Amino acid sequence: MLSLRKFVNFAGICFILFTTPASAEDIAGVEEHPLISRYPGQEIRWQHIENYMPYKIPVGPVTGYRTISDWIETEGRVTRTFYRYQGTDRTYSEIYKNYMDALVAQGFEILGSGISVDRKGNDIGSGTWTQVLFIQNPATKPGEVGTFFSGTSSSGGAGSIVARKERAAGTVYALINVEQHSSDYVGTLIDIIEVEQAETGLVIVDPEAIGSDIDEYGRVVLDGIFFEFDKAVLKTESEQALKAVADYLDVHPNKNFYVVGHTDSVGTFSYNQKLSSDRAIAVVDALKADYNIASQRIIPHGVGPLSPVFSNGTDAGREKNRRVELVEIQRQE
Repeated sequence: MLSLRKFVNFAGICFILFTTPASAEDIAGVEEHPLISRYPGQEIRWQHIENYMPYKIPVGPVTGYRTISDWIETEGRVTRTFYRYQGTDRTYSEIYKNYMDALVAQGFEILGSGISVDRKGNDIGSGTWTQVLFIQNPATKPGEVGTFFSGTSSSGGAGSIVARKERAAGTVYALINVEQHSSDYVGTLIDIIEVEQAETGLVIVDPEAIGSDIDEYGRVVLDGIFFEFDKAVLKTESEQALKAVADYLDVHPNKNFYVVGHTDSVGTFSYNQKLSSDRAIAVVDALKADYNIASQRIIPHGVGPLSPVFSNGTDAGREKNRRVELVEIQRQE
């Protein structure tokens, strides 16, 4: 089960993959989602939005009868929009490629993709794969999206893309399914899942999560470390996270770390550098005093606003940039 930890708010941080005005042929009452705009010439023919619902994201091939073994199970705000392209001057493969190029250009991680001329086989993008996707995530609102579930004698190929992007406002998934429904009709269903975070302050690191990030990245953000506003004073809510760090250090006695404080860019550099250093020292002092961690194993440093993970232009970005990390010190051979 995917850990849910990020509240998604698109205000002020949206981006556009394609730019084109809404078509006069759009059905009434629909609105273009700001994350992914249509391929030029498409018309919105169906839309269904749920503020909160579960969604199963397949990221592997079909492995048995109506079975995919590799899923990401998540939940949050789900926007499903079906587009029609009417005409013979564009094919499903052109539209598929444009969406793929745009997602990559905007920094999405492609979790899976595939295109099939005859829709046969079990890979992502095949007819069988799409069928399992829709069984797990049915379109409960009637409309023209039903064309995705029915073929015609002139039906052509299809393709699917599963993508993810980590943003300051949270994780978002995009599933794009394109099909050549007939010689002059290309359908595209775009599902956008904005993952909802757990209640603020309740998500913390644990020893297993620390080890996983250290092994993969050489560092880990210490979620669950809280300070009083604009001070280097740890709040009592930080105790569980500090204990998780101490437990990890006890299990790995040969590993040493920098404890690195970070701030956003609000204020002067000198002020932020000192605040980040003082906060790193506060974490180190707590680990030494309350958990008997040796001084030489945890060395505090502050880097102020020098290493942001997101833009400081939004509240969500600044919140993510204010953090404390463990950075592993590699031993010299």
